[in-house]
Amino acid sequence: MTESIFRYFQSLSEAQKEKLSRLEFIYTRWNRMINVISRKDMDNFTIHHVLHSLSIAKVISFLPGTRILDVGTGGGFPGIPLSILFPDSEFTLLDSIVKKIKVVSSVADELNLKNVRALRKRVEEEDGKYDFVISRAVTEFQRFVKLTSKNILKTGNNSLRNGIFYLKGGDLNDELEHFINKAEVWNISEFFSEPYFETKKIVYLPV
Repeated sequence: MTESIFRYFQSLSEAQKEKLSRLEFIYTRWNRMINVISRKDMDNFTIHHVLHSLSIAKVISFLPGTRILDVGTGGGFPGIPLSILFPDSEFTLLDSIVKKIKVVSSVADELNLKNVRALRKRVEEEDGKYDFVISRAVTEFQRFVKLTSKNILKTGNNSLRNGIFYLKGGDLNDELEHFINKAEVWNISEFFSEPYFETKKIVYLPV
């Protein structure tokens, strides 16, 4: 299944391909011990988790030294796949659940991801500063902005201003009405042809 990733990202190094190829095996093994991904979802692991995470890389290429906070990372998404794609950026993967952070930390160690830091903490308690906050739909968007705006540095060097990247599906009109003139939304189906992405979106909010 990783061929679908390589088709969309054709400039990957051999090291990146090798790490992305190992993800499903590693998570399948962990999932037998700690259920971090639903059994049903493991059948579509590469598309639903890895490729979905990598969609952010279709709208921004993080510069070396960029600091990224993945809030509510769960088993490590979108942070782990993106950390493989951007080895010179720094990723902090945050979750309040001990077993999930244990998995994240172990996956990062096994893949020798030196740019990943796993942090067991509630986002309300995190006071670190980052260029970008990323997440896969952990709460209603306006609430997420309130929780994470404090963590975003006001100045940065990337092609897009520092801010939030939020992966979410469905009709977002109501959630985004407060940000109608600020947020930018991409349909992931513009980048990937798999049916799973028909309703999936990337929301970007500069801060």
